[in-house]
Amino acid sequence: MAGRRTSGRAGHGGTPATTALSEAGVVHTLHPYDHDPRTARESGYGLEAAVALGLDAARVYKTLLVTLEGAPRPGLGVAVVPVSGRLDLKAVATALGAKRAAMAAPAAAERATGYVVGGISPLGQRTPLPTVVDSTALEHEVVYVSGGRRGLDVGLAPTDLVALTGAVTADVAR
Repeated sequence: MAGRRTSGRAGHGGTPATTALSEAGVVHTLHPYDHDPRTARESGYGLEAAVALGLDAARVYKTLLVTLEGAPRPGLGVAVVPVSGRLDLKAVATALGAKRAAMAAPAAAERATGYVVGGISPLGQRTPLPTVVDSTALEHEVVYVSGGRRGLDVGLAPTDLVALTGAVTADVAR
């Protein structure tokens, strides 16, 4: 599905994620869709976006927050994985140098990122957190992640996603 292409100029966004993309001069596309809470509850926010936008679910990525235990920097971490897969918590822990990882409480995720669940973007988060992007992202020219609110995804090169988030890449999806 075509989105609105931007080249990093301000004035199109309204979220910290789109502002971060604009300020970095990253070419990206905006993909708004009508968010349906009922559909999101049944299939998940990421799959809702993929279906609503007519995109291959393997190219749409969800942002999940985890708690890291026994890490050099204990606390929260971010995992970005395809909506078509599941998060491997052991692999996330390994990738982020922790002994264990568990899913973070939604309220903690919202406080740390400044976004609401279902609209958490890996970009423009309130607090920079250790991040891992599933290595499958590098197989695509463009991937889609939350644009910072429910009903908005952004398309960008996976290398830009990794660079802007300071992420490592690893096999963290199954």
